[in-house]
Amino acid sequence: MIIYIHGFNSSSGSGKARELEAWLAARGRGAEYACPDLPHCPAAAIALLSGLIASSARESVKLIGSSLGGFYATWLADQFDVKAALINPAVHVQDGLKTVLGPQKNYHTGEEYVFTQQHLDELAVLDKPAPLRPQNLLLLVETGDEVLDYRAAVNYYAASRQIVVPGGDHGFQSFPQYIETILEF
Repeated sequence: MIIYIHGFNSSSGSGKARELEAWLAARGRGAEYACPDLPHCPAAAIALLSGLIASSARESVKLIGSSLGGFYATWLADQFDVKAALINPAVHVQDGLKTVLGPQKNYHTGEEYVFTQQHLDELAVLDKPAPLRPQNLLLLVETGDEVLDYRAAVNYYAASRQIVVPGGDHGFQSFPQYIETILEF
């Protein structure tokens, strides 16, 4: 099972999620794909994803996480000893998201909610000083990411395989070029 984990205020309707789904479907692999719409509460999102992994044959699970989804994928890869590709992942996300406390709206679904200190506390519980299983992680970043400093991820995942692409943006414009690399990892 290939589980795509979307980012903050995103959904299964994100560009990369749709691209990956179409790519797999075109190759007769659509049944391998899952991309749940995550609850905005981190503890609930992790519970949903953990249940999905636990109900699958673990040796066949691969995670692909983007931004906040990369943060979640890191924790899940450590917990379940599965491989994960991290695309422009957020690092120590509870620190970076302090600036967005307050009303939020999902980009795709339109769901509105209030992002609170409780959200940050739930994220802090998931944070680790370093990945426990760096060999299970593939980092993909673009240096032009306008939302997150790619160097924070390069440093945090220093013991993991890395692909650093010049230019681009937070959406990881070169995603289509790396789908096969991600799936082969």
